[in-house]
Amino acid sequence: MTGNDFSLADTVAELEARAKQKLPPMAWEYYASGAGDELTLGWNCQAFDRLRLRPRMLVDVSHLDLGTRLFGAEMPFPMLIAPTAYHRLADPDGEVATARGAGQVGATMVVSSLSTTAIEEIAAAATSPLWFQLYVQSDRGFTRELVERVTSAGCRALCVTVDTPVLGLRHREARARFALPPGLDRPNLRPLGQEAATTDHSPREGQIYHSLFDPTLSWKEIEWLLSLARVPVLLKGILSGEDAARAAEIGVAGVIVSNHGARNLDTVPATIEVLPEVVEAVAGRLPVLMDGGIRRGTDVLKALALGAQAVLLGRAVLWGLATGGADGVAGVLRLLARELQMAMALAGRRNLAEIDRTLLG
Repeated sequence: MTGNDFSLADTVAELEARAKQKLPPMAWEYYASGAGDELTLGWNCQAFDRLRLRPRMLVDVSHLDLGTRLFGAEMPFPMLIAPTAYHRLADPDGEVATARGAGQVGATMVVSSLSTTAIEEIAAAATSPLWFQLYVQSDRGFTRELVERVTSAGCRALCVTVDTPVLGLRHREARARFALPPGLDRPNLRPLGQEAATTDHSPREGQIYHSLFDPTLSWKEIEWLLSLARVPVLLKGILSGEDAARAAEIGVAGVIVSNHGARNLDTVPATIEVLPEVVEAVAGRLPVLMDGGIRRGTDVLKALALGAQAVLLGRAVLWGLATGGADGVAGVLRLLARELQMAMALAGRRNLAEIDRTLLG
């Protein structure tokens, strides 16, 4: 399948079904599963379904502009590729294929700390902007070196994940006995030593802590990162107005409303439900982005109506990668951009500036 093979008959849900047939069961469970009873996993999508659109008619929609601007960079549409781990489980070329797919459509890709390809190799293949998702390590010296490494590789922003002091309770992943296959590791974290490069993905028995995640992470470390970063710093995993407001106060460049794809704390709200509170709390002081549950162009439209500047796509991109490699990644992005265009035209909105809460009813 190539990116151009995606037709109006295709949906993200159909691609998900194809990916399930193609992926090894262990990889499927890792990508698709959530935490606990997976209530939040379902809510992330269901909350979009409960929002109704209120279109306006007799608007000249013969020209539509999906373009947006973030941190001084022009983007062709308000969708980025979210950071997700271990792309070589889905395609032999892994994150390189994802970067190439992003480049076909000019999309920004946020590279995961837990990528199975080194940031330098991804950057060499990328023709569109890269950001980097950072897990702050307990070794602050290594964290500083990693920040310098990824910015030297050309990453234009840091997305610091703040919602993972420990991993969530992932039953399906545990039952599948998830571990990286031989030959795959986490090259961005390799300087941490052998423990960071092993296939073990779980805490030791009886423990909740994992060497990859720092449970002491606090606002003090965010201020430290702000002092050394040469690129915008965003916080990923914000789920309250209070945290969003504090981020704005200390000079964070942006926040990403996220519940980690429902993979950490089950029964937290769907991200689209939290979005209005966060937007109100920051009061225009910084951009608000969001991820979680986006499967349709109408979902993107609803997020924009509630104040998001852009959304990030996680699992949808993985399904494209698993079913079509780089072309599949590009195809998913084209598919959702086309759905967004159609939704904007039918709703009487010609550009992103015209999308606001009056669209919801």
